Amino acid sequence: MENALPLIGLLAWLQVKHFVADYLLQPAWILRGKGDFRHPGGYAHAAIHVAGTIPGLVVFGVDAATVAVAALVEFVIHYLIDHFKAVYSRTHPADVTTRAFWASHGFDQLLHHLTYTGILIAAL
Repeated sequence: MENALPLIGLLAWLQVKHFVADYLLQPAWILRGKGDFRHPGGYAHAAIHVAGTIPGLVVFGVDAATVAVAALVEFVIHYLIDHFKAVYSRTHPADVTTRAFWASHGFDQLLHHLTYTGILIAAL
């Protein structure tokens, strides 16, 4: 079980980074930009996520090539998850007090956290 500690540490890093990037560092212009390929908001948001992931991978000893590939893959996947969620939310509006809203939000977050599973596998 000793070998699991670095991965658990990296997972904790990614989860804290996710909270900061998704809930603390999203001004209105980023939120408005999701779901529109022509608007920089979604790209900036995905870049913020990558900017938080890279130091975690480096601190936990992941080689430079793996860091670069993981960063690129995370950027694309994070952007697309948020893009499709924004498009879905516009076409299926749901009040924050409904099960539909929370199911959509939860599915979005699940996909992001499953991305971290892939990053952990790549870090092995």
